[in-house]
Amino acid sequence: MTARLLLRHEAILGLLLALALGVLAFQTERFLTTANLLNQARLMTEVGLIGVVMTFVIITGGIDLSVGSILGLCAILIGVFWKTLGLPLPAAMALVVVVGTLCGLVNGLIITRFKVPPLIATLATLALYRGLAEGISQARSIRGYPEWFFALGQGSLLGIPTQLWLFAVVAAVGFYVLRFTTFGRATYLIGNNEAGALYSGIDVAGTKLWIYSASGFVSALAAIVFVSRVSTTRSDMGNGIELDVITAVVLGGTSIFGGRGMLVGTLLGLCLVQVLKNGLALSGVRGDGTIIVIGVVLIFAVLISNFLSRYSDD
Repeated sequence: MTARLLLRHEAILGLLLALALGVLAFQTERFLTTANLLNQARLMTEVGLIGVVMTFVIITGGIDLSVGSILGLCAILIGVFWKTLGLPLPAAMALVVVVGTLCGLVNGLIITRFKVPPLIATLATLALYRGLAEGISQARSIRGYPEWFFALGQGSLLGIPTQLWLFAVVAAVGFYVLRFTTFGRATYLIGNNEAGALYSGIDVAGTKLWIYSASGFVSALAAIVFVSRVSTTRSDMGNGIELDVITAVVLGGTSIFGGRGMLVGTLLGLCLVQVLKNGLALSGVRGDGTIIVIGVVLIFAVLISNFLSRYSDD
């Protein structure tokens, strides 16, 4: 039992994370400080929020490339609803969450009702939502938000960044649903064998609709946190964030072919990517070098995990 536990992908990832922390702490004394680690936790919250639901998406054998564009659209709509249309900011925030959820629902409907592959469907809506954001914003940023709004993205509660509490709640809910509910079991069954899940009486289309709607929901939450953290609204917010999310999820051991994955692995993958980005930057490594290192670590982790999983099955 102990040997099989040590051969799990999550255990390997935990060892890699510990190794990275040790090496980078040795490289620069600024890295392993409370202030720096809390700041990195603040910076990774948006990716983490989306990564929780992206784990569900990929376990079903799907993908959602539109999350960054939904984030960008929701970010610009916060400013438009509040400053242009004159809605109270709390109402604007609530309306943005509705818009994000509807964007995710549209993705789910295209995939389930029209049988469009998730890669193609969300690639198309990536362009659609980003185009809407650009068209609505007209390349103008919106500033001047009230001070209380910045508490979510820049404040702290009990010494912990405020948005980290939100992330913890979303992650806890995601972990419980995936691990202990029939919905979570249905998610795995769909990824393992969608036709078999359908014949077993599982509502495959309904499950996917819930998951893709949830993906839009957390993208809208991430947009609110993002705007609060940077104090402004721009339509280019979220550009490329889908790649960071997918990297964290796949690095965490979720199979891109579906049917396998755990949120614990996603969280470890998220932490490892952020640790590498921050530590290498503090050590003087340029951005392109950081991308190369993360790519090498991703390949290494996946190859080692696949090798050890085959070894443990023999």
